[in-house]
Amino acid sequence: MKPKILTTLATYSWRAFLADMLAGATVAMVALPLCIAIAIASGAEPEKGIFTAIVAGFLISLFGGSRVQIGGPTGAFIVVVYGVIAQYGYDGLVVATFMAGFILLIAGFLKIGTLISHIPEAVIDGFTVGIAVIIATSQLQDLLGLEAASVPADFIEKLPALWALRDSFTPSALAIGLATILLIVGLRRFAPRLPGLIIAVGVTSAATILLAFPIDTIGARFGALPDRLPIPAIPEITVARLLELLPSAFVIAFLAGVESLLSALVADRMIGGSHRSNAELLAQGAANIGSSLFGGLPATGAIARTATNIRAGGKTPVAGLVHALTILAVMMLAAPLAGYLALPALAGLLMMTAWHMSEPHKWRERMAGRPSDRVLLLLTMFLTVFSDLTVAIGVGTALGLALRLRRRDVPPAEWTPPER
Repeated sequence: MKPKILTTLATYSWRAFLADMLAGATVAMVALPLCIAIAIASGAEPEKGIFTAIVAGFLISLFGGSRVQIGGPTGAFIVVVYGVIAQYGYDGLVVATFMAGFILLIAGFLKIGTLISHIPEAVIDGFTVGIAVIIATSQLQDLLGLEAASVPADFIEKLPALWALRDSFTPSALAIGLATILLIVGLRRFAPRLPGLIIAVGVTSAATILLAFPIDTIGARFGALPDRLPIPAIPEITVARLLELLPSAFVIAFLAGVESLLSALVADRMIGGSHRSNAELLAQGAANIGSSLFGGLPATGAIARTATNIRAGGKTPVAGLVHALTILAVMMLAAPLAGYLALPALAGLLMMTAWHMSEPHKWRERMAGRPSDRVLLLLTMFLTVFSDLTVAIGVGTALGLALRLRRRDVPPAEWTPPER
């Protein structure tokens, strides 16, 4: 359970520090627009995503069990966070995140981090694809520039509601969203070392302002962003409130644990290393408690940002600390500029996030697998989209573990984690 940073600092060098500085600054530029977009899509104010990236990102790197893990808010939490805020308000989300942090600390101290690896890949793929579908549909309003005070959160109710708003379609919003997507794809292909996300969103947002398009920006909808962290505060807690939010807290803890350990496993494959799963759970617990104290969102290890850190040359957890401090510096020095970011551009960014979450390149392989795995994946996906993520996780995990118990003779290679 020893944090990886204590191990790496024993042989740390100036060369490694310079590599970590460059990688941390690079991944911060990738993380910044994503954190803002994820917060807005979750039904929260945009600065909540920034607070989470700073506080949780710093604590995950400080106490985590991976050399290169980058933490913060992720797309996997959008569905859960949106639902909790809609039902219990933002204060309810803060309490649920606070509780989830302690659940993760208990899981780490009990050393059950390795047990999460037994959750079947089909279950993880199923609810991840389901979440991707929900994220994509949740961005249609901003991507198409549809005007409405609110749209139902339920997937089945959302589509007819969006169709009813078709007369308010804004062509310039769709143009900005599609341009953002094309820029992201182009920069990833032809200039992968550049922070393509912030460049794409920045360019299309600048075009929105220069061309005077009738499109909402962050400043127009949410007002000016703060240039400093808030004073930490303990959320108001009662026994009744704890019992009411306990199911949501368990879902947040489950997602944080699974996502962080999957991200650490993918990082191990990329660097040829080995993470400490129980230290990682302890770090996730500390990060979610810390994030809630600063009024932030749930946090976990972010697979895409971790991969970006590795490709940029990150060597140790110091890169993650630099990433968090860079975002803090940008917030303090350039908060007003974030108000000019166009919402359709952020919607295009999240559309790309949803696309990559669904891993389209793996669908042929998934459909060629065992019939039981295909059924498990599709069942978990449909329950996530049409029912509830809590139900999807519960049913999918129970059935998946039952199948795995029945197939005890299946070699471990059949149950490898996804390379997302």
